[in-house]
Amino acid sequence: MSESELTVEKIREDHINHRLGPYIGWNKVNRAQVWQWCAAMGDTNPLYLENDEVIAPPTMLQMWTMRDVRGNFPEGTVDKNVYEIMDKFGQIGYSATVATNYDQTYHSYLKEGDQVYSYHTIVDVTDKKSTGLGEGYFVTEHAQYYRSNDEIKDELFGEARISYFKYMPPEQTPGASSSGGGIKKIERIRPVENHDSKHFWQGLREGKLLIQQCSNCQVTRHPPQPMCEQCQSIEWNTIESKCEGTIYSYTVMHYPEIPPFDYPNAIVLVDLDEGVRIASQLTGTKPDDIVIGSRVKAKLVEVQDEMTLPVFEVIETEASS
Repeated sequence: MSESELTVEKIREDHINHRLGPYIGWNKVNRAQVWQWCAAMGDTNPLYLENDEVIAPPTMLQMWTMRDVRGNFPEGTVDKNVYEIMDKFGQIGYSATVATNYDQTYHSYLKEGDQVYSYHTIVDVTDKKSTGLGEGYFVTEHAQYYRSNDEIKDELFGEARISYFKYMPPEQTPGASSSGGGIKKIERIRPVENHDSKHFWQGLREGKLLIQQCSNCQVTRHPPQPMCEQCQSIEWNTIESKCEGTIYSYTVMHYPEIPPFDYPNAIVLVDLDEGVRIASQLTGTKPDDIVIGSRVKAKLVEVQDEMTLPVFEVIETEASS
């Protein structure tokens, strides 16, 4: 079908209430992945790992049926892209995407050995809406997550409703004259600067990556917070990071492509040498070349007016060069 023949009504007809699946998880629920999730999230709930039977945190719901970094599912998964509707909206001019709602419902716990698979249905496409971002359509997806094991077959253990806004970005910069108009630059969302975090963002603007340190027990912490998790002291100071560390984990964002980021977009979780973890972008390295444990160094980059962020690059060694 040509783009000229594609309409919103045709998109609705082709996609609404068409249930797609199953999308099968690469691995059964296992202790290693549950541990990795809890370690990355700082979740120390003893329910998950401190008993003979491993239980997965409910918030891992979506993780179990994610594609691999190359976009592949294991054998047995339906050969159909549930997000094809997003591409079709892009073909008729609604190229920008933003997620607006993500509601999860949990019916039961996942346990070690469960095989997870999901089904996805586009349940609604609204009429055209006008928003501050531009004109477009809200698309709502209903995802159902099932588990099977030696004793249970096809049990619904969780659901999610996700809404996306597919919109056409405004073409003119606000306030631009007719002779000096241009494409509106889409900027990053600015961080909230409050009493607890203002020192961090101001430090970046001044060329310093500042890490909180408890004045009582000397434990460092990040993100900024008002109280020490170790001793509950509310007294703190800062130390300046040397901006070096090692890659603890990473993910590569491929879709949806959201301005102003370049894709594929590599996001790393870095163990700084000062003893805290920080998430940011990794540049200068192809996704297939990222290695857990690589040494990295942050450059403080002004990504837009008065907004500076630490962006990491791999430190070249004699062996790697």
